[in-house]
Amino acid sequence: MRYNWLLFDADGTLFDYDAAEAKALATTYAEGDVEYHPDYLETYRRINAEMWLDFERGTMTQARLKTERFESLFAATDVDADPALFSSLYLKNLARRTDLIDGAEKVLARLSTSARGLLITNGLAAVQRPRFSSSAILRYFSGFVISEEVGSAKPAPEIFDAAFAEMGHPDKAGVLMIGDSLSSDIKGGNDFGIDTCWYNPGGASPDPEIEPTYEIADLQELLAVTESD
Repeated sequence: MRYNWLLFDADGTLFDYDAAEAKALATTYAEGDVEYHPDYLETYRRINAEMWLDFERGTMTQARLKTERFESLFAATDVDADPALFSSLYLKNLARRTDLIDGAEKVLARLSTSARGLLITNGLAAVQRPRFSSSAILRYFSGFVISEEVGSAKPAPEIFDAAFAEMGHPDKAGVLMIGDSLSSDIKGGNDFGIDTCWYNPGGASPDPEIEPTYEIADLQELLAVTESD
C-alpha cells in the first residue's frame, strides 16, 4: 500500500454533517419551544459557514462561534430566543448524531487492513468526542486530534504537528490527508508537506492556488488511490 497512515477529516468526509446538522437544528428548536421553519436551515448554514471560515483565518474563536452563530441567526430570522441556551442544546443534539457518508464504513474496513487511520478535525470537542465514541467507525482509528484541544486548527501546521506526534512521527511520504475542504484539509496538508486527497462529491470548483494530489467524488475511489503503486 502506498500509505502507512491515513489522516481523515471528520465532518463532510466521513460523517454526513448535512444530515446531522438538519436533524440537530430542528430538534433544538423543538426543545427550545420555538417554532421552526425549514428555511431557517439554509440561513443557519450560510452564517455558520462564514464563521467557520473566520475561525480558519484566525479572526473568530470557537468560544465566540458557538453563541454568535445563533445570535446572527435569530437576528436574521426575527426570533426572540436565548443564543446561549440554543448553543448548548444544539451541541448536545449534534453530538448524538453519528450519520455517516454512504459507503464510509465499508471503505474504512478495507483500508484498515493495510494502513492505520487518525481523525483530525476542527470541530468542537463537546460534539466530536461523544460522536466518535459512539460511532461505528471508531474501531478503524488509532486516535483523533481535535483542534479545540490542541489549540490549533487546520490549515495551521501546529495541528499537523500534534497529529504526527500522535502517530509517532512517521515519514511524511507515507501519510495521506483526506478531506472535503480545500481551505483547511488540502491547504493544511499541502503546506505541511504531505500528499492530499480532496473528497469533492458535489463537484465544487477547484482553487488554482490549492492543488490536491488526488481528487475523488466517491469514497470508494480512495481504494484505488491508496492501493496503486
